Amino acid sequence: MFSQATKYAIKAVIYIWTQSLEDRKVGAKEIGAKIDAPEAFTAKILQTLVRAKVIGSFKGPTGGFFVDETLAQVTLKDVIKAVDGDHLFSGCSLGLPKCSEKNPCPLHFEVVKVRKEMDHMLTFKSIKHLAVEVIKGETRLSQLTSLGIDN
Repeated sequence: MFSQATKYAIKAVIYIWTQSLEDRKVGAKEIGAKIDAPEAFTAKILQTLVRAKVIGSFKGPTGGFFVDETLAQVTLKDVIKAVDGDHLFSGCSLGLPKCSEKNPCPLHFEVVKVRKEMDHMLTFKSIKHLAVEVIKGETRLSQLTSLGIDN
């Protein structure tokens, strides 16, 4: 459903929240290792997220990536739009240039329903809320561990 970059971005932002809630900034190398993503690709994704104001960063020896309460309402939809744009949420699913309720493609009305449900799912919980679920061990970001956070 999501591009590989978006999957890594979602996991990275959730991981950054888990660490920021412990007052830690984290580097791209650590984030990549914890979400099982290549370091260079992770660094590129993180810079995209910083530019979109989904996460923050500081340079230098005490620097790293972080989030704070000013970013507490960031949702999965915000992350997806930052990485892949909003084509998942708009436009014709068959690529027609003028698809609308008055001029629908064969899939238009079904896709509108799916997009409405997807929008709700992607905006219902903040990334911070998802991170708290990981910290509590209710969910996990990898198959084998909950990122080293005890359950």
